[in-house]
Amino acid sequence: MVRTKMSPAERAKQFIPFAALKGFPEALREKEKMIVPRAELSEEYQEELNRRLLQIKKNDIINLVYFHRGEYLKMSGIVTAIDKTSKSLKVVNTIIKFDDIYDIVTSETDEGG
Repeated sequence: MVRTKMSPAERAKQFIPFAALKGFPEALREKEKMIVPRAELSEEYQEELNRRLLQIKKNDIINLVYFHRGEYLKMSGIVTAIDKTSKSLKVVNTIIKFDDIYDIVTSETDEGG
């Protein structure tokens, strides 16, 4: 039997990682998330959040916690848009509804909670 010499490109293909279960690691991470119910905020705390929202301007840097698909997420970034009609805030490229915000801290407010 005569062996033909393998090209470097063909030889390199042997060492490319093979994912037999494509998407499986991501599915596992998704399963690890704990789904939590949305917290009920007191009227006083809702008023405080509204006061903080009114102080926010485009290009402010903010830190916030918001509810999204059964979990609370933390985010920091620059406010790129505020839409009072749709009651949403855009932080970098993420649009967050006012009603989903659990906590918000600007450079002008103290740590909230």
